[in-house]
Amino acid sequence: MSNEMMAELLFPDIQQLPADIYAFFPPRNLPSDAVVTRFAPSPTGPLNIGGLYATLISERLAHQSNGVFFLRLEDTDQKREIQGSLDNIIHSLSYFGIYVDEGPGLSGEDQGDYGPYKQSSRIQIYKVFIKHLVRNGLAYPCFCDPDDLEQIRRNQQRLKVTTGYYGKWAKHRDISWEQAKEEMDKGKPFVVRLRSSGSTDKRIEYNDLVKGATTLPKNDQDIVIMKTNGLPTYHFAHVIDDHLMGTTHVIRGDEWLSSVPIHIQLFETFGFRRPEYGHIAPIMKQVGASKRKFSKRKDLDGTAAYYREQGYPGAAISEYFMNLINSDFEEWRMANPHRSFRDFVIRTDKMHASGALFDMNKLNDLSKEVIARFTAKQVFDEVYAWSKEFDPELYSLMDKNKDYTINILNIGRAAEKPRKDISKWSDVKTMISLYDDEWFVKEISCGYKLPANISVHTAKEVVRGFSETYRFDDEQDVWFQRLKELAGKLGFAEDMKSYKADPDRYKGHVGDVAMVLRIALTNRTHTPDLFDMMQVMGKYRVLERMQRFVAG
Repeated sequence: MSNEMMAELLFPDIQQLPADIYAFFPPRNLPSDAVVTRFAPSPTGPLNIGGLYATLISERLAHQSNGVFFLRLEDTDQKREIQGSLDNIIHSLSYFGIYVDEGPGLSGEDQGDYGPYKQSSRIQIYKVFIKHLVRNGLAYPCFCDPDDLEQIRRNQQRLKVTTGYYGKWAKHRDISWEQAKEEMDKGKPFVVRLRSSGSTDKRIEYNDLVKGATTLPKNDQDIVIMKTNGLPTYHFAHVIDDHLMGTTHVIRGDEWLSSVPIHIQLFETFGFRRPEYGHIAPIMKQVGASKRKFSKRKDLDGTAAYYREQGYPGAAISEYFMNLINSDFEEWRMANPHRSFRDFVIRTDKMHASGALFDMNKLNDLSKEVIARFTAKQVFDEVYAWSKEFDPELYSLMDKNKDYTINILNIGRAAEKPRKDISKWSDVKTMISLYDDEWFVKEISCGYKLPANISVHTAKEVVRGFSETYRFDDEQDVWFQRLKELAGKLGFAEDMKSYKADPDRYKGHVGDVAMVLRIALTNRTHTPDLFDMMQVMGKYRVLERMQRFVAG
């Protein structure tokens, strides 16, 4: 009876029982092998790269099993909440192709039947379960203030015993209803603590999805499950939410490994079936000859937003992560070059137990491979959408020349071995600007960049001679034959073999002649195939640029 009275004293306004709550959260109607996972961030800043990595694993585990992946916002620590964090999280997940089945939306409305998906909207639910624990003698109010807790800690240190609030050190563990009421009548703030049944001389064993068989000491601390402001702690809230929402698997960073005994104890206290836990090591960054964890303060490239701002395609980041998740993904990709990475089935027991290394050079190379599989229209659409937010100048350039830009992006893309010169969307402006007449005029305002072995006079001879014989409708072999004939006429070797045999006899070779034309048309020495470029530029633009070069 005293426990019942204590529960009513602490929570007089809570009338519901756990059974009433269960009616709103029926078991999910899913196949027995379907996996239900979640991403449950706090809205305290931008999504970091490690969080994105863990989230992709969770999403893949759910969707490859025809299960459910949901987003839940753990926003009870409102002092640390940063405005706009939810929008940032939702946009990041969408950009990187991580599809959420349920959760809060940008409109403020929830999608799914197991909400609310913000913990701040579930406070009454948590209090129902906290009151249930108090009613059953499994939790109690604690009125210790910081000075009380500090005194307990000092006494423990003096006696050289484990610090914390447990056993005989738990001052209010056996507080009576009368004592609690007296403290409350004084207006004394209180927390609610779980009455731990654990002991550190006993161990728990569980199979970690990533680390395998794991043994940890049981929790003996009477942890706080409700703070003085009436809000639940993370430990308590996530257990209630994961049970009600039917979470079957939890993938998270191994900094949470030490909390496993607390979480298992909470699930067991309620008689809930706990989810399977998998703890992943942090992604490492190469700095010189050493490796370290990404730093929130030092590393701009440690946030998901960085890769979005730079314009790495979401598919490239996800595909790179798949290589880090399972080492046999690379072999699978080689055997299945045209399939979606989502067709690959990940396995947690094949994941790295130690931290995977995030290699920017490998990411750039892989991103080029991914983009090479895009059509020109897909590249255009992706860059167009990205530039609207991150590069207005590029967006304006593409917007006024949509068809022309698609043709530019298609150069070398339809070949058996498509071009691989784009690693991120921020590379595109430099690549396509040379095709725009206004940009080109600005580019040559400081002069043309001729190679040292070609004089201005010789270069103009080349361009003038080619313009006289240029036919836009020529096939590529005919076009190249005209180029070779011009080279021979102007004292250049018509092929590299002849030039190498007697270099002193020639001004250069046909490649040098092509280089002069490339510079006259683009003012660059490295471009896609010259013939293809001229076809896309069109007859009049090519002739106008050659005339400008000769007249310059």
